[in-house]
Amino acid sequence: MPVRQLPEQVVNRIAAGEVVERPASVVKELVENAIDAGASRIDVFTDGGGRRRIGITDDGSGMTAKDLSLAVERHATSKLDDEDLLQIRTLGFRGEALPSIGSVARLSITTRHAGEPHAWALTVEGGAKSEIMPAALAHGTRVEVGDLFYATPARLKFLKTDRTEAEAIREVVRRLAMARPDIAFTLAGEERAPVTWAAALPGAAGRLTRLGDILGAEFRSHAIEVHAEREGVVVDGYAAAPALTKANALGQYLFVNGRPVRDKLILGAVRAAYSDYLPRDRHPVLALFVTLDPREVDANVHPAKTEVRFRNAGLVRALIVHGLKEALAREGRRTAANSGESALSSFRPAFTPRPASWDWRASPAAPVAPMPSFEGAAAPAFAERVQAAFDVGAPSADVRFESQPSGDLVDRPLGAARTQIHETYIVSQTRDGLIIVDQHAAHERIVYERLKASLAANGVQRQILLIPEIVEMDEATVERLLERSDELASFGLAIESFGPGAVAVRETPSLLGKTNAGGLLRDLSEHMAEWDEALPLERRLMHVAATMACHGSVRAGRRLRPEEMNALLREMEETPNSGQCNHGRPTYVELKLSDVEKLFGRR
Repeated sequence: MPVRQLPEQVVNRIAAGEVVERPASVVKELVENAIDAGASRIDVFTDGGGRRRIGITDDGSGMTAKDLSLAVERHATSKLDDEDLLQIRTLGFRGEALPSIGSVARLSITTRHAGEPHAWALTVEGGAKSEIMPAALAHGTRVEVGDLFYATPARLKFLKTDRTEAEAIREVVRRLAMARPDIAFTLAGEERAPVTWAAALPGAAGRLTRLGDILGAEFRSHAIEVHAEREGVVVDGYAAAPALTKANALGQYLFVNGRPVRDKLILGAVRAAYSDYLPRDRHPVLALFVTLDPREVDANVHPAKTEVRFRNAGLVRALIVHGLKEALAREGRRTAANSGESALSSFRPAFTPRPASWDWRASPAAPVAPMPSFEGAAAPAFAERVQAAFDVGAPSADVRFESQPSGDLVDRPLGAARTQIHETYIVSQTRDGLIIVDQHAAHERIVYERLKASLAANGVQRQILLIPEIVEMDEATVERLLERSDELASFGLAIESFGPGAVAVRETPSLLGKTNAGGLLRDLSEHMAEWDEALPLERRLMHVAATMACHGSVRAGRRLRPEEMNALLREMEETPNSGQCNHGRPTYVELKLSDVEKLFGRR
């Protein structure tokens, strides 16, 4: 087939296929135009999931009659000072949004510039532009889109239900509202009750207020401020403590120069930063804002501008990982204490009073013993029977109370150990509350941090086994372990082949003490089965360290002496990130005395 020039109408519809994917993409383009126009308030209304109607009203600078006429022409824009496509300081510049929308829908624009005596209006239907007419509007711009895709009815079949499309629009507005807390947003429509996000104060406090309004009070209470800066690249925002997670990555909101994006590089950096805190199937909740010179990022790699490409991707990734790790380490202990509220909600009264009308003599629940006689020698027998009623037998848990702790221990962050229950949990007393510690999770974090510090300093100290331990496994598992033998050796675990289906363990990390080499190797092999060559060596080594720490820590069910319990608490206070174990579980829960008093009606 020979090459030929396409008609202008067909060219417009092809461009619309890139820009106008669904109603949410129309809302995104129009709201971004309003933001670029300097609006302080933007109102969004939709009907039929945006298919029947989309209305965007703003109080921005508006357009003159001449600008309005050019705005719906192909490749016309007011967002480029020159032809330098690397100096993009606005949210949009392609110049195809309005003509593309007008080519597949009924587009109406009413706008008023401060220098004009009145407003002007223009309509575009199926690519046909009307004459500019005078109109009534106080200020700003009002854009209405009706009957989306009426000019290309085949594309209507690819839209989802009205509710699904409305939810996609809501997500778009939410992301743009996060990026600009200084702008007030209102989102309304037949599918939802109106929601308004008022303009917030400038600075970090205003940003957290807007994020809390959108992501909820739970995020606000768990939010940790993130800030890192290097070589002109700035990373700001808020990340939720590891106590607040989701089953997917949809709670991660990323912005580059104020533009909402879904960038694999940034998502990978977030996953690496949280690798020491969360299980593999949980994802953090955060909102990060990357700011850098527009020449250092290409925002035109995707038609919808949802992806970017960095000139120095390694610097951006390292800065995000550093900023998140520094913030999480700074708030390492506070994160575990936040789970105290959920712990309090699980308490229920253990005894339900009987109603006043209840007659114990008529109750079939328990037989009624005959009344004892008080004559003569029967009195001592009655006393013995009453005393026996208080004999409840041995306690169901191992509870050993310690003597009154010294004042200096009570004033420590994790208090003074008072008892151990179920040979698993340590109960300590602080000046204004009590703390319950999971001894295995706490010691697991301590061992893990020691392994990392030892590896970074001069390598892990190892112990040579007098008699090598032989571990039998299937051949595939043996091959997988032997392929990573050098990585395991860096942590003091020396293994070698011992015939088909067996591995000889000759050295183990001295920090782990006596350990079950077979169980450790089996756990390591399961982790290695999920690795690929793309996983960085550092991440693989941290997986090894985490597995070793789990095997080398104090196990649940081990009875501890009072001095051992206090020693563990002191080590937790000195250990970074001691609020969670390396699997993401909290190591302790703090209950304030005032909250406990509320449970008993004292407050």
